[in-house]
Amino acid sequence: MEQLPDVATLVAIYNQINTYGRTNGMTLTVHSPGDAEYHMTIRNEHLSSPGTCHGGVLAGLMDAALGAAALSLAFTADELVSTVEFKINYLHPVRLHDTLVARARVEHAGKTLLVSSATIECPARDGGLVVARGMGTFNRYPADKRDFHRLLFPDAEPQE
Repeated sequence: MEQLPDVATLVAIYNQINTYGRTNGMTLTVHSPGDAEYHMTIRNEHLSSPGTCHGGVLAGLMDAALGAAALSLAFTADELVSTVEFKINYLHPVRLHDTLVARARVEHAGKTLLVSSATIECPARDGGLVVARGMGTFNRYPADKRDFHRLLFPDAEPQE
């Protein structure tokens, strides 16, 4: 199996192929393996009622942040991740034009599972209002088992 590039390069590639994040105006930063942050601003298409963000938008942001933290750590072991489960607690409503910061970190790194926790904050409200908290579990698996590996190594033989 070919050696994957460094984590920063893999995160840059992930940002290029992450259509979901781009479509929703999400910007990913990985501070270190296992420590990730997403930023996004709530737009009209994110609303479920006049001026109020749909909970599914926050759930998508939460899953993305939790998964990015897990993925960035998995990259260090030539692995990828998939979501097994996650939960979210909605604490405050989010409004049109709110800018959100989702901060996530890996809490546990086992042989087959990673567990991450995250908060979503609105820094401009009340000195940094936490609007949601969440936790997720992610399955680890070899990078050569999925399409991401084929993007990096198009000439490689697929692994069974």
